[in-house]
Amino acid sequence: MFGLDFLNPERLWVLVLVPLMIAAYVWAVRRKKKTGMRFTNTTILSRVVPKQSQWRRHLAVALSVAALVSLSFAWARPNGVEMVPRERATVVLVIDISNSMLATDVKPNRLDAAKQAAITFVKSLPEKYNLALVSLSGSPSVRLPPTLDRVMAQQAINSLKVQDTTAVGEGIYTALTALQMAPKGDDGSIAPGAIVLLSDGQNTAGRSPQQAANEAAKAKVPIYTIAYGTQNGYVDLDGKREPVPPDTDLLRTLASMTGGASYSAESLDQLDRVYTNIRSEVGYMPVKKEITALWAGYGLAFAVVAALAAVSLGARWP
Repeated sequence: MFGLDFLNPERLWVLVLVPLMIAAYVWAVRRKKKTGMRFTNTTILSRVVPKQSQWRRHLAVALSVAALVSLSFAWARPNGVEMVPRERATVVLVIDISNSMLATDVKPNRLDAAKQAAITFVKSLPEKYNLALVSLSGSPSVRLPPTLDRVMAQQAINSLKVQDTTAVGEGIYTALTALQMAPKGDDGSIAPGAIVLLSDGQNTAGRSPQQAANEAAKAKVPIYTIAYGTQNGYVDLDGKREPVPPDTDLLRTLASMTGGASYSAESLDQLDRVYTNIRSEVGYMPVKKEITALWAGYGLAFAVVAALAAVSLGARWP
């Protein structure tokens, strides 16, 4: 009900009182109107019975009903969802290094701008987060296994150089392999993982990206994709100008299949903002938490205001 889970849902039976209260109130209002019609001299009636504000009376009843509903929810012990910081996690950064990353629609070129934004992202990750780096080309490889060393991560990012073709599916498989290299916790548990994949072109080699995304989904590893570059980007290869627009549809599909999110960035500033959003999503996890006190507070607040409204009905102000 209302998107809430309850620890004692059987207690919600008390809500049957709500329609009964409303029905009784409507009956009382109608009966009062019929009684008032018996008096033909309204001047005498107004002297005997002080005139009451209709809207304040309705407000008092509405607030009383709201208080009953809120306290009923509290009695049933509702559960809400709270976003809490992860204590540890492993993030695999997959950066496209295909020839299309030499396009200059993002200054000074896509690859250099991507390196700069990636380093900023790496520096902003929580200290307990392991970071791995995978280069995306025709032959993706793990350039840096999961580590807490941010200096090594920056060096690995700066060492990236362009290569031929783009195998997005193979890049995802390689990222999943990198996640398996992450150290386990003191209790032997595996830290949650996520893949951040930046690509500026279309898949041109290797296994199906959708097949790889299915494997990531089975492993409960979300993929956050970034379609990088403009639709007008191009590179000159062997004396021929080749357009290199990002494949936004493919990247959006991969993110959707794994429970991640897809983004587009056409400049360094946009890419920085995308990484900020991804850091927020990766860094927090939803946790169910009992929120009985919150709903009890709502009920108390409604009851207090309802009481004040009821008092104001009987008060005669000068």
